[in-house]
Amino acid sequence: MPGNSHFRFRNTAMLAVASIEAPVVVTSDELDARLTDTYARVGLRPGLIERLAGIRTRRWWAEGTTFADGAAMAGGKAIAESGVSIGDIGLLVNTSVSRAHLEPATAASVHDAIGLPSSCQGFDVTNACLGFLNGMQLAAGMIDSGQVEYALVVDGEDARPAHQAALRRLAEESTTSKDVIAEFATLTLGSGAVAMLLGRADANPQGHRLIGGATRSATAHHELCVGDVELMRTDSKNLLKHGLELCTGLWQDARQEFDWADGADRYVIHQVSQVHTDAICAALGIDRGRVPRTFPTHGNIGPASVPFTLATQVDSLTRGDRVLLMGVGSGLNACCLELEW
Repeated sequence: MPGNSHFRFRNTAMLAVASIEAPVVVTSDELDARLTDTYARVGLRPGLIERLAGIRTRRWWAEGTTFADGAAMAGGKAIAESGVSIGDIGLLVNTSVSRAHLEPATAASVHDAIGLPSSCQGFDVTNACLGFLNGMQLAAGMIDSGQVEYALVVDGEDARPAHQAALRRLAEESTTSKDVIAEFATLTLGSGAVAMLLGRADANPQGHRLIGGATRSATAHHELCVGDVELMRTDSKNLLKHGLELCTGLWQDARQEFDWADGADRYVIHQVSQVHTDAICAALGIDRGRVPRTFPTHGNIGPASVPFTLATQVDSLTRGDRVLLMGVGSGLNACCLELEW
């Protein structure tokens, strides 16, 4: 039995989703060029990143701009697009993996930068690449329960420090092919920011209702991807294997409550790589033509990747479309969350 893994929302709608692109484009060819000597020394072929992951470019923030600045810019944009008065927002949830320090919460600096009122509480929620969907769940639960009328969920990510640290390590004479493979996922990361404004559906009929979703965990595999600000090491092969097992189990359990397998209009999947996207589509029987992709040009922007990709689809969706947001995070944890457009 699925137990607590299914959930439904009663009265929450998405009013706006807004993304901010980091402006500095970094190509996979540039990163490969930095690793030319390393590849030759350990016996790997150049072009590894684009060939295996399908990622051509990713982004960095300009010097002097932080991931928190990006989250604040995205938050301000979402508020402006929603038409909601800033004084009516009662909750800010920051879901960034990136962080400059342990305390205070990154939400505090974003809250201040946006100019949210003192009546708006703010906190961080982190759960690897699943954080934004978890933030949506929490915000919607608080709206449904009447604690707040409007909530802002934000995320900003900065891959530059991780890239630079990995490139320095991999250039060392002691580097082996196993070291390159272990840090390969780090070089697929990208920078960017996104924000979503949620509110009561009955007071905002123009919004897009949150229907519900399902979650599932497989925490026996929590050591497959472990990272901090200096180093992230990933067992990509087993992460994919057990991630697929987790998602397949979630999909099967969800059949008791949801008819996603019969077809949604758009499947917005966490953007990892071409291999991961093809594998999840094959495992769940999803039409690849209904799966938008941002990883080829933006890389894996962590928890921002699902809402960032959703933001690219806003103009192509029509009223009544069913949109399924699908995320997997290191840990392992997975979540599917349905929107009615």
